[in-house]
Amino acid sequence: MRYFGTISLIIFLTMMVHSCSSDDTTTPSDPNIENNRPLGTSASDILSSDDFNSLTIELVYTNSFRPEASSILGFKNFIQGLVNKPGGVQFIERVIADQGGAPFSIEEIRSIEDANRSVYTEGDNLAVYVFFSNGASESDTNNSVTLGTAYRNTSIVIYQKTLEFITQTEPEVLPILEQTTLNHEMGHLMGLVNIQNDDIHQVHEDPDSNKHCVHEDCLMYYDATGVGRQMLSKWTQLRAVPQLEIQCLQDLQAKGAL
Repeated sequence: MRYFGTISLIIFLTMMVHSCSSDDTTTPSDPNIENNRPLGTSASDILSSDDFNSLTIELVYTNSFRPEASSILGFKNFIQGLVNKPGGVQFIERVIADQGGAPFSIEEIRSIEDANRSVYTEGDNLAVYVFFSNGASESDTNNSVTLGTAYRNTSIVIYQKTLEFITQTEPEVLPILEQTTLNHEMGHLMGLVNIQNDDIHQVHEDPDSNKHCVHEDCLMYYDATGVGRQMLSKWTQLRAVPQLEIQCLQDLQAKGAL
């Protein structure tokens, strides 16, 4: 598997898989260089108060594919329970027009961010951008679809249209799968698992799925098996978003988390 600087959450018809890829290039003359760095390099900045006293998370979506309110609330609670920001965490929601050209390559997702992102890291405030896409990923096949991708150091795309499509027969699953995807991709921005090869518990990185946790019940585990409707039924039965297991939590605390 090629590793390109992004980490995607992919769902297969026969299993759910979190798959990793990487492109660690940045543009030296980029005026927004602080938000155009390799994945995982801002983990401590997101989690600790050493260099950034506050955090702003910009949530961008279109009218046709809005995330569930309960998913956003759960995501907010997840963030606020981890980051050490005495100046607080602010969430800004913005609606933009549907973006043309879907399905999107990750390069097109970067271009959409460049055209629509409005909040950047400045002073002692760190900024994170999350885009809920109105189109699918270009990498989707007849056997698998991508649910979300963490790319750059402060950027995430959630393929909202795909999430809504695969849960249309089980709509009660949407908020659970939606928030799981959000939390999982945010975990990658926070450096999990061993994104920059600096975790204190490197032994729990899955040898068969790099940058994911080996513990099956962990939020950062790569796989939740199931077949077709059985897979969605499993999420329905869970009725809860997976939590971070203790080694993942300790890795985050070593980077400054609460």
